[in-house]
Amino acid sequence: MGSTPGYQPSKSLIAPEADSRSNPTSSFQTLSNEELEAHMGVFRYGAFDLTEAVRPSYDLQVVPRQGFRHDSYTDPQSNTQVPVIMAAASRERLFDLFMDLIDCLGNEVDVVLETSHHGSGEHEDLYREHIDVPVLKSVFYDFEEMILNDGCTGIAVLNPKKQQEIQFDEHKMLICYGSPLENFERVLIKHDVYPDDEIRFITEAEHVHSSTDVFAREFEKLQSRLGIDCEDMPEDDNLSFEC
Repeated sequence: MGSTPGYQPSKSLIAPEADSRSNPTSSFQTLSNEELEAHMGVFRYGAFDLTEAVRPSYDLQVVPRQGFRHDSYTDPQSNTQVPVIMAAASRERLFDLFMDLIDCLGNEVDVVLETSHHGSGEHEDLYREHIDVPVLKSVFYDFEEMILNDGCTGIAVLNPKKQQEIQFDEHKMLICYGSPLENFERVLIKHDVYPDDEIRFITEAEHVHSSTDVFAREFEKLQSRLGIDCEDMPEDDNLSFEC
């Protein structure tokens, strides 16, 4: 999602999403609608609460839990390594954690909204440059429910001058890019999110996303509030799933 030349963090860090009910090896393949609905209704795994945006595989290839680990991103243009923190946090602390991480980026940032609401399987990135952090956070607070629970909405906040970025992606994971990482680490630990070299994330196995037409409309409003040109969103009254 990054827009800085020579610095382009992207979802290539995250394992590709598995194909669910069309995949003959999928844990969702033989589920009835009732079984799928029941699985989507499970949001608590131990002490970890998920948002409504995403659920793990039916056979729990990865059991969601809280923590963070270090990784790296290789810039394809310069072949340099960008240090990365990947983190998962329980629902009750997730949004406030995202807000506090944004503060690490400075007073003025760029923002990128990522959407897959159009149902084509493709993601679209929508950019807004030069926005004051207090203004941006105020807008985000107005759309907290959608940002937390929509499996078709991702956000990146970046400071091109610092070459640092925070992603709050469609899986509701937090991904911090760019050296130094110490400020990000301090914020994570303050929110009781601790380093765990063995942690696996929901993105690293089969999983399923969910969204609604209500969230699609809210996303359009968020675009407008941020001064990003809006296109018509599809009308669909049903809960949609994508893997």
